[in-house]
Amino acid sequence: MSTTTAEATNTSSSKQTMGRGRRVALIGITMLVLMSVTRVWSGYDDLTSSGTVGAALRLTVPILLAGLAGLWAERVGILNIGIEGMMILGTWFGAFGAWKWGPWVGLVLAVIGGMLGGLIHAVATIRFNIDQVISGVVMNLFAFFGVRYLSELLFVGQPQGGISQSPPQSSAIPRIDVPFLSGGPIGSWTTPDIFGWFEERHWFLLGDLAGVLKGLTSNLSLASLIAVLLVPISAWVLWRTAFGLRLRSSGEAPEAAESLGVNVIKVRYIGLLISGGFAGLGGGFLSIVSSSYYRQGQTAGRGFIGLATMIFGNWRPSGVLGGAAVFGYSEGLKLVAGGSITGLFLFIALVSALVLIITLSAPVMRRLVTTAVIGVLAFLAYLTVDEVPESLTQSLPYVVTLVVLATASQRLRPPARAGVPYRPGGAH
Repeated sequence: MSTTTAEATNTSSSKQTMGRGRRVALIGITMLVLMSVTRVWSGYDDLTSSGTVGAALRLTVPILLAGLAGLWAERVGILNIGIEGMMILGTWFGAFGAWKWGPWVGLVLAVIGGMLGGLIHAVATIRFNIDQVISGVVMNLFAFFGVRYLSELLFVGQPQGGISQSPPQSSAIPRIDVPFLSGGPIGSWTTPDIFGWFEERHWFLLGDLAGVLKGLTSNLSLASLIAVLLVPISAWVLWRTAFGLRLRSSGEAPEAAESLGVNVIKVRYIGLLISGGFAGLGGGFLSIVSSSYYRQGQTAGRGFIGLATMIFGNWRPSGVLGGAAVFGYSEGLKLVAGGSITGLFLFIALVSALVLIITLSAPVMRRLVTTAVIGVLAFLAYLTVDEVPESLTQSLPYVVTLVVLATASQRLRPPARAGVPYRPGGAH
């Protein structure tokens, strides 16, 4: 009987996963169609160009890793406000390793540096029961001043080094162009660039799809590929393994998990070590891939943005990826083609119109009014604004996040015991 029940549960879970996958694919296709309409209507071809998408990917990865760090911590029941500090440790240790022994060793040391921060936060919050928010804030301060002290010891006096900057790394992580798809070489032969050929034609939808795919398959850092693969790996571990079940149960109902034999304290330590490793890898990406050296202030608040993407993504890896992509895309568009940002107003108006139509089938007054107001304002902005001020472009991802949280707050479900202190042997 128990075997039959388990099989039924697995079948139900598989069907839910397939249904969720179809919804994600449908949403992705719909967004691409609307973006293609926006590009043709507005004439801003850079909205879906390979240059914009490639820059967006590089800017997305650190935020994605910070979001995954927050996800692993909160799924295990611990608030991790110290992600920014763990990323700072990752930037410093990563740059030091890349300077001394090469970029791959640097990435490993970045992960170790972040895990060190995760361990400190774990000891403070789990062993000594210090308030999790206070511990995270102290972690950020400790990392900032700690690496500055280390820089004074090890970087001052070195060529191009100083108290706020490391010497540059001697080599970089390889970047690839995929053969045939993006013109990557095979030996001495340069293969055809299929995606590039279609992108240059600017055909409706097909040209946009080619631009996106070329941006994802050309000048691609192997570190970016590893980071993106961590999304399905995280989803598989958290929702498909016994360890993931124990980890999530410690964030949902730790007393019940303990009564079933789960060592909640041990699981929480492991969860925070993994969280710190993700944050450290994000910091190492900034100092090794995005740059070639450590620089003070390099994280620029990405640890806090990662927390926003975690909420944006409803505490799920695929959602975190989507939230990070929103931030990365807006930043990439600003860097590659700042003049095209006006076209995003038209895109937002089209998305709002579609959401409004869908909402009419099951009317919710607040959502109807909010969506209509956003759509009208976005369309008016597209018609009247010729150049978007830089201050607005900087705040655009945050505005999008606030809109999502305001319209989808009822669907957001954080782990039930995230941030709640726990002591073994408590009430069952």
